[in-house]
Amino acid sequence: MSPDHTDHTSKIVGTAWGLLVLNTLGSAGAQTIVPLPRSLIQMVTMGSLVAAFALALVVNLRLRIRASAFLLLLTLLLVLSVISSANLESGFGALFRCARLALFVGTLWLLSRWWDGSPTFVRHHIRMYFAVLGSVAAGAIISPGAAMPELYGGRLVGALWPLTPPQIGQYAAVIIGLTVLLVLGRRIDRTSAAVVIVPSLVLLALTHTRTATLGLLMGLALAISSLILTSAAARRFFTWAVLCAAVAAVAFSSALQAWFLRGQSQENFTSLTGRAKVWDALLAAPRTTSEYLFGFGLGDKSFGGLPIDNSWLAVYNEQGMTGVALVAAIVIVLGGVALLRPPSLSRACAIFLISYCAIASYTEAGLGDASPYLLHLTVAASLLAAPAAATDLSTPEVPRRRVPRWALRSEVI
Repeated sequence: MSPDHTDHTSKIVGTAWGLLVLNTLGSAGAQTIVPLPRSLIQMVTMGSLVAAFALALVVNLRLRIRASAFLLLLTLLLVLSVISSANLESGFGALFRCARLALFVGTLWLLSRWWDGSPTFVRHHIRMYFAVLGSVAAGAIISPGAAMPELYGGRLVGALWPLTPPQIGQYAAVIIGLTVLLVLGRRIDRTSAAVVIVPSLVLLALTHTRTATLGLLMGLALAISSLILTSAAARRFFTWAVLCAAVAAVAFSSALQAWFLRGQSQENFTSLTGRAKVWDALLAAPRTTSEYLFGFGLGDKSFGGLPIDNSWLAVYNEQGMTGVALVAAIVIVLGGVALLRPPSLSRACAIFLISYCAIASYTEAGLGDASPYLLHLTVAASLLAAPAAATDLSTPEVPRRRVPRWALRSEVI
């Protein structure tokens, strides 16, 4: 196979991944500089998912896939979502969300052919989310007032595309963590890494997103700890990071506390900005046995008109305890496989992504539906996949034709 064909295939796979990222950006957020109708945004996001599935199908016409417990559990979650949505307790929108999840999972199955334990999808992930953050930075430069409105307490939002502060913080934290690990693994030079890390850190600080910040710090701590025994660079980075954190905690304690509290009262902070009240009401609501086991069907991750902002409770509300068990199995299986792998850069990146999603699941929803969090876990699954054996997965193997003996004799004659 020619290198040009390999590069072409890689570009198509990268484009399909970028379209999946675009699909999960969502359609709800702050007011943009140029008002975008929600119907237009939904058309773009759904169109990107259909295009991603089509590209994945074109580049994998023979439907060659790699067996994966992660994808099997995702498929079971899809089946459960269809069952729970069939009674239409959440309206016809539930069936639409099931169709979206089906296309999403189907695209992941098609792209699994290129899962080989290499950081290929990490690079696709960083490039696409860095482009998204570029649009956020451009919006902040064009219209600072629209990018940091009073409605969100002066926190950074998407002024060109409707993105909320938690979304921006999540994207920034994930690509910062992955880029740091690539530097430690010497897969990227420091100059290129600084181009990604420095502006992403600035955007993360402007969002005042506590969940993303804690997820970044704790995820990196766990990921780098997995490299300490085998990487001198990881040991040096960990030592300097701990030293700098200690100095910053002492020298800038008041500023860090003010940033962390975001001007909230003690009561508001204790109730997690009102989330706890929604959680208590959701858990106290009466349910039938069927609703307890299978939920009400896929919805907009809200209860009583308020966002749930907890992946486990959102799954419990929409897919019941069965869905909670499946999502827990996904996280446990990925985490267990990561712990059993020998120390490596791929393993460290997977540990970072898994731990980040686990930490963020407490105050963010998304593990039970097509979302950036499922994409993060998919990248982790691709990093934990065993390398392909002998056959190159980028092209189908051409079977050898059996030539009859009489044809060989006539050719000799």
